[in-house]
Parts: sequence; structure tokens; C-alpha cells
Amino acid sequence: MAGRAEQKQTAEQNTEQVVDLSRQRLKVLPADILKKPHISQLILDRNRLKNVTDLRKLRNLKTLILSKNELLDFPSDIGALPYLEKLHLNQNKIQQIPEGILSQLSRLKQLKLNNNRLTDLPGDLACCKELEYLNLSHNLIEEIPETVATLGKLEEFYVDNNKLCKLPCVLFDGGCLRKFTARANPLREPPDEVCAGGLQQIRSYFKQLQTNESFEDKRVKTMFLGASRAGKSTLCKSLAKRELVTIAEHDRTIGIEINEFQTDDFSFLCWDFAGQLEYYLTHHVFITPQALVILVIDLHRYRTDDKDSFKEQVGFWINNVLMRVPDSIVLPIGSHIDLCDKDEVQKKKKDIEEKILEVLTEREDNLKQRLEKLKQKTQCELYSDQVDKLCDLAEYSLKVLDLIPIDCTRYDAIIEAWLKILESVRNKDIFRNAVRKLPVTYKKVENAIMDLIKTPEVPVHGAVALDELLRMINLHNIQQLKYILCYLHRIGLIVWYQEVKSLERIVFLKPSFLITLFQMIVRHDLLQQLNNIPAKTLKKESAFKPDKQKWINDFQAKATLHHKAIMILVKHQLNGKEDLHDIAEDMLGDEKGNGKLFQILEHFDICLTSKPQALNPDASVFRPGAPWSPSRNAPTLTYLFPSYLTDAKEVSKQWNGDSNDDLHTQAFFLPEIPQGFFHRVIIKLCNFIYSHWVGKKQCLLVCNGRKLLLKEHNEEANSYIEFRCKGNGENDFEGQWCLITMAIRKVEKLIEEWPGLHYSLKTPCRNHDCEHYFDWPDLDEKEEDIEQTSEEKIKTCENCGENFQTELLFCMSRGSRGQNGATADAKSPPTQQNIHSTYNITGNFVSGSCTMNIEEQEFHHGS
Repeated sequence: MAGRAEQKQTAEQNTEQVVDLSRQRLKVLPADILKKPHISQLILDRNRLKNVTDLRKLRNLKTLILSKNELLDFPSDIGALPYLEKLHLNQNKIQQIPEGILSQLSRLKQLKLNNNRLTDLPGDLACCKELEYLNLSHNLIEEIPETVATLGKLEEFYVDNNKLCKLPCVLFDGGCLRKFTARANPLREPPDEVCAGGLQQIRSYFKQLQTNESFEDKRVKTMFLGASRAGKSTLCKSLAKRELVTIAEHDRTIGIEINEFQTDDFSFLCWDFAGQLEYYLTHHVFITPQALVILVIDLHRYRTDDKDSFKEQVGFWINNVLMRVPDSIVLPIGSHIDLCDKDEVQKKKKDIEEKILEVLTEREDNLKQRLEKLKQKTQCELYSDQVDKLCDLAEYSLKVLDLIPIDCTRYDAIIEAWLKILESVRNKDIFRNAVRKLPVTYKKVENAIMDLIKTPEVPVHGAVALDELLRMINLHNIQQLKYILCYLHRIGLIVWYQEVKSLERIVFLKPSFLITLFQMIVRHDLLQQLNNIPAKTLKKESAFKPDKQKWINDFQAKATLHHKAIMILVKHQLNGKEDLHDIAEDMLGDEKGNGKLFQILEHFDICLTSKPQALNPDASVFRPGAPWSPSRNAPTLTYLFPSYLTDAKEVSKQWNGDSNDDLHTQAFFLPEIPQGFFHRVIIKLCNFIYSHWVGKKQCLLVCNGRKLLLKEHNEEANSYIEFRCKGNGENDFEGQWCLITMAIRKVEKLIEEWPGLHYSLKTPCRNHDCEHYFDWPDLDEKEEDIEQTSEEKIKTCENCGENFQTELLFCMSRGSRGQNGATADAKSPPTQQNIHSTYNITGNFVSGSCTMNIEEQEFHHGS
């Protein structure tokens, strides 16, 4: 009998070793929990705990999860838990960790402290000798103590979004560290561009510092932004050439131009961005953080009484810088004051500065209002990730300096403005990382490249094979050279797309050539350029006037460009530049679609390639793995540029109208949807699901009988992307939500490139007379949370009082594990199928318990 009693007691203890009290809205720790000292895992995340006491009674704890609460102080009782191995205190409000607590946690392996208010670390952190994982991201830490380097078993260490200017060298000298990130810090040693290369590049940097001399790199990437004809090029070139430069109307910037010039103490790498919106789609490729943004505003054309005037010349650019590089320094410069009265200049200067302040203040107020709304919800613990994101956004502070009026017809006025620019750059309170510490080898490689460019060894286009560059520079450490090239690429001095497979062995020592190719294809007057191709050029390329007319018609109607049209267009524009023809053909490729330039454009989601299917439907025998001769009637290679689309009639026709049965949700953006963002979403989705129709501000995807419609609405104070899905039968909620979730994941991934952009998911009330929205809870990554977040089966509208099934409002499978967009070999279609415009793909997307199989999908060419 005694044996059975002992077995029963042991069984009870085993079942109670793990206690999960997450999402219980707890304000205090339940007293009965403290009476169970045998507990080994206590999970208390997503509650409302402001302090936790008496934890010393749970001496056997190995795991303690206190994430996403309201803790202000580090619980002192944690020091009395000698067996603790995993401690999560992330997403609280902890400001300090007292000495003497961590020294008691000799077995601690995992410590999460991200998203708090920590300013430093206690010295006894060094006592946690078993620590393998440490996350300190999103705090206010200014210095990492060298004692962290004594944690000999530390494998993962994250310090993103802090106030760090310097990393300790000893941290990267040997040890077990294999994962490390320090994004969004004002780093000077090593520079942010070095840290972006990853752990091995950081190690290489410090190793070079130890074996070589160092120098202070005083270079500022300067981006000239502003509306078309504002005077950016005049200002930029006048500064670079140290003389007054007048730009003719026909010489205005197309795409981007690059200039560099040196002052006594600083070097300025100037990127002059064209102002037409057609080019903004490619700008995001080159707009980078850690830069001075000079916003040029035409004061002569600016109207204080015209709301659109501010939006077009100032507001649009401020918002996009705020979303893309939110910690930048913006210097507004008012041009063309020679055409204005003196009083008019001051009036417009004051108006612009006041309205910029209004934009920044309105953004701050909107974030605060959204934050308060989430905190006041009855189940606010379900929105803690969104709360943290809002808090992070509030930490960003776009610094806009006072506007400088300038008369670009007077060189002395340009010099005066330039001295004010220098004064700002030299101010360490404004530019915290303008001066960066680098190994002297970085400078030697840069100088060697600059010298090479001037020699006949480097062709006019500046594209050089990586192996050949190694030989030219005579640097024996290949990996070291690669790290230095990565750095030079990130600061904008060269271009090396090592992440693009076909380009990983090519370095563009002259970025201007690559940009020249960009601007030949993505330009505001592309239709005019197609019309201007002369008959003589067509004849040379075995094309005729009807061919050109088809290219023009397809571009106007479908926003598609034929590969041959692009080849001829580029050759025509390069007429007389024979030294560029060979590399141009190599970059553009052939009808098989192996052009390197288009792989870059695809990599950055600028165009969508429609490749001819490599199958021959007329063949009598199918041999798996053997090459097939293409059909004589195979479709030609074309590229879709969604930004040029003009209507959505075909999309509307295929969608066949909204229905009350559609599952419907919306992603709202603050302050607005970035220019070109929706086009990039379209390209990502259409690359994943081949059955699609695309129109202006609309996209329709079809998968396994389900239809998903995306629509862009980008009105002022009402910017959102709409998702609507039609099922393939009754009670198809899970499949429909899986398709919607896949699209949302693509949007979320893209949003990562706009760190200053806020978005939230909402579902409109299904009572069409009601204007209320239901806020989506956090999209968790933990599958075990799904059941708890979906306990409430009925949602009641706060406005109209109607009840709705939760599955009609939110995705019930929120535990997305990821996605696999891999494309298998195309299957042989049925012989009766017209494959000239139909391609097949297989793949899958997993969302919680639901798997969306993408199989036998049709691609409707040119729709």
C-alpha cells in the first residue's frame, strides 16, 4: 500500500512540474502556486504582473517565463532559484538589475531581457558561466561591459536597438559565439556597415585592428531628394565641382547620379535622386541609413495656401524618409530664391518648417493614441507585441534641421550653404557616427580600387570579375577582401550583389554604369523612348514596325516589356558607345531570361518575369530530366512592371464582385503606404502563386479553387491594403485564412525594410451598415498559444451590438511556422491543355494546422 501511495504522489508531482498561467490577466501570483515547491517550469507570460514576490518558495524551478508583463523591477527572489536554467523577462519595463542576483544563477543558460529600459548591466553577470543565450535588444544600453566576454559558453548574443557606439574587441576574440546582431545602434567601432556583414566580418574587422594601424574615416553619404526640377542636380554638381554649374532642362537627372568631393576634414559621397515618382521604385535599393538627407524644395513653385504643394514638395519626402530611414538627419534647402521676394522667402520658410513639425507631431500623436487604445483593451495582453512595436517606433526621432534658403545662381551663396552643412556634420550631437574607426587595410583597398578605375585595366563600364580584382589589388587574403568589398558596397562606393547568385563573382567598380542601365528601363518617358526607336535600328535587330507597335501596345495595356524591345531600346540609347555594347548584352541576357540586370530587378521586386515554358507539347515521348525543345509557338520573354499599370478591368472581371460570404481583413499603414510598396507585394505574391491577374492597385490570386483579392487604398489618413478571399465550398474558413495569412506574411516580411512604418490588421464589422473594426491580436509564432487565443468563439461588435463567429473575423490558425515557396519541376500538362499561356508550379504554405498546397497553378501571361 505504501508503494502505491508513493507512486501516486510521484505521478501527481510529475503532472504538476509544468504550470502554465499565461494570458490569465493575473495581477498577483496565485498563492496556491507557491505551495507547490516541486514545480520545475512556471509560465506567466502575457499577464499584468507589476511585481513578483515569494518565488524563493519554488526552489526547484528550472524555467521561469515572465515575458510581456508590467514589471518595473527585476524580481530579487530570482536569486534564490539555484536550479534556474531559462529566464525570460523580455517585454517589461525593467530599468535596472541589482548586483547580487545573477551571481546566484550559476546554472542559467538562457536569459531574455529584450524590450525593457535597461541602461547598463550588473558586474555579476560574469558569474553566469553556463549562459548560452543572451538577448538585450531594444534597451537603452550605452556600453557592453567586457565581462560579457568571460561567458565562455555564450553562443547567441543580441543587442539590436540600443545606444551603443562601440563594441568590446574581446567579445569576438575566440569563444563559442556563433550568432550576434547589433542593428540600429550609432556604432563607430565597428561601423554599422561592418556589423551588417555578420559575426565573421566583425571578427575580421577587430583582427585587422589588432595587426594593422587604424584611421578615422570621415565620410558622409549624402542623399539629395526632392521633387522634379527642384534644383538638386545644380546644387549637387556645384558643390562637387567647386564652381557654379547650370543644368539644362534636357540634362535633368534620370534615375540616380553619383558624385564625390572632399573638404578639409570630410568626404561627401553624394547621390542625386531623380524626383519623378516613376524612379522612386528603384530608389529604395540605394536609400540607406547613416546618411545626411538634403531635401531640396523649389521655393518659387511652393504655395503656402496650397495643401498639395506641401505634400508634393515636402510631405511625401519627409514621410518616406521617416518610414525608410527613421533615424536620419534631414536638411531642407529652399532653392530658386532668386525668383522670390525677400519677404516671400521668409514666409515660405516659416510655413514649411511649421508644417514639417506638424507632420512629425501628428505621427507622434497617432502612435500614442494607437498605443493607449491597445492598452485599454480588456484583453490587452493579447496585443503586447504590437505595443512593443509602437514603443520602438516612438523611440525613432527623425531630426529635421532648419531650412536654408539658397540662390543657386550665386556660387558664394552655395558656399555659404555648404559651410552650414559642414557645421551640422561636425556636430557630434547631431551626427553621432560621422567619424568611424577602420583598419588601414580598408583605406588601402579603397585607394587601390580608385586608382584602378583610372587605368585601362578596368573597362568603361567598371564591371570586373572578383578573381580578376583580387589579382589587380594584389591582396592575398581573399576573405578579407570580400569583407572590405561588402563595406564599400554598403557605403555606396561600389556595387557588389553577392546575394544574387549570378552576380556573386562580379564587382561593379563604377555604380554609375549599373544605374545607367536601370534608368534606360525604369524611367518617366519610357513610352516616348519606345516610340523613338528608329526603323534603322529595328532592321539591324531583325524587327519591324509591327513588332514595335505590339511592344508599345502591350506596354500601354499590360505594363509588360518584351525582352527584345528592351534589348533594342538599350542598344539605341547606347548608340555611339561601342565599348558598352558587349557588357550591356551580357547584363540583359537573351530570350532564355538569363540577363543579370533583370535578376537584380527581380531581386529587389521591381519587375516580374514571365519566362517561356521549357516544354514541347508536340513531342511524342516524355523523358524525365531530358531537355525539351521549345514549341515554335512558345510565348516570348516579357517583364511585368506593375508600377506602369493603368487599369484593373481584367482583375474585376475575374473576381466577379464582392460577396457577404468573403473573408475580409485590412492592413492599415501609418503614416501611409510607401510609394511602390504595393507593387513589390504583388511581385512577391505572383512569384509564389502563378495563377494571377494584376491591375492598377489590384491583384487577384487563385489557389486550389480559392480566390484572394488584394486592393491598395492610399488616401490621406486612410491608407490600407484590403484582403478578400472566396472559398471553394462551405466551411472553408481554414483554407481561406491560410491563403490570407500567406499574403499577410509576405507583407510583413516587406515591412521589415521600412523600420519607421507602422501597420495593424483589422477586420471590418460584417454588418455592412456598421463602420466598426475588430483589431487582430498579435500574430504569435507559438503554436501552443493558438487554442488560448481562440477560446472566445463569438465576438460582439462594440458599435452595432451584433454577434459574429470569431472564425469569420480572424485567422484561427495563427501559429504560422513559416513557408516554403520552393518550386518543383513543372509537371507535364494534359495534351489537350493550351500550354502557350499556362505554366505549372508546386509548393506549399503552412499556417498552424493548415497546409496550403500550391499545385497545378495557371499563370495567365500579361493579364
